[in-house]
This record gives sequence, structure tokens and C-alpha cells, in this order.
Amino acid sequence: METKPLIVERTYHAPIERVWKAITNKDQMKEWYFDLSEFRAEKGFKFSFVGGDEHVQYVHLCEVIEVDAPNKLSHTWTYENNSGHSIVTWELFKETESTTKVRLTHQGVETFANGDPNFEVASFSRGWNSILGESLKNYVEN
Repeated sequence: METKPLIVERTYHAPIERVWKAITNKDQMKEWYFDLSEFRAEKGFKFSFVGGDEHVQYVHLCEVIEVDAPNKLSHTWTYENNSGHSIVTWELFKETESTTKVRLTHQGVETFANGDPNFEVASFSRGWNSILGESLKNYVEN
């Protein structure tokens, strides 16, 4: 089975430093992403958070595996009680002093397929498109 990573790109009217801080500062992350009890953009830092829909919540277990501030952040993405394993990579590109392109790549999404519609590629695609296309955009541009 050939698998392709899920890639979502958006360009924001915000400087790269603002976008980097939004994706790495736990206080800012809770405003647009998830409420993490702790987060540090440091290789080896482990973090978790709870997210899902109105019917079920999932414990996400993650570990930072690469940091190149303010251009790249990668972390694992797994779920408690699920055998799948994936990697999320945030890449930031300074287009102008006040414009930043973000490319999010989520590799390994297909490893979560267990019959739960919340783990289908289309569900991840809707989630990331909403997060990058609305939540993060509104946060960094306002």
C-alpha cells in the first residue's frame, strides 16, 4: 500500500517570529490549538494533550524530535491505546518581512486506521485544514 504524507500549506500576513511563537509557546497554543499543560521546543521534550470531537476524546502522546528555530519543528504524534505512529512537521518560510508560509506535513496517518472514522485520512485533512486555515490564521493575523 503506497502512502503519501498529508500536507497542508497556508500563507499568513504575519512575520515568521510571530508564527514561530504561536506554534511553540504553550500559552499562545491554547488560544488557537490545544491546551497543553507544558511544552518546550526542545528535542526529546515529551508532551501530551486531549482532543477529539463531541463524542470522544483521545489522549495524544508526542515527543519533539527536531527543532530549527524559527524554521522547523517536528514531533511524533501517537495516541494512548492505539498502535499507530506518525510524525508532524511544521516548516516556516519567510516570504517577506510580514508574510510567512507554513507547510504542515503529517506522515504516517494511515497507521492509525482501525475502523474509527476519526482516524481516517479525510478526518485528519479536515482537522489540519481547519487548524491552519482558520484557527492559526486568525490568531497570527489579529
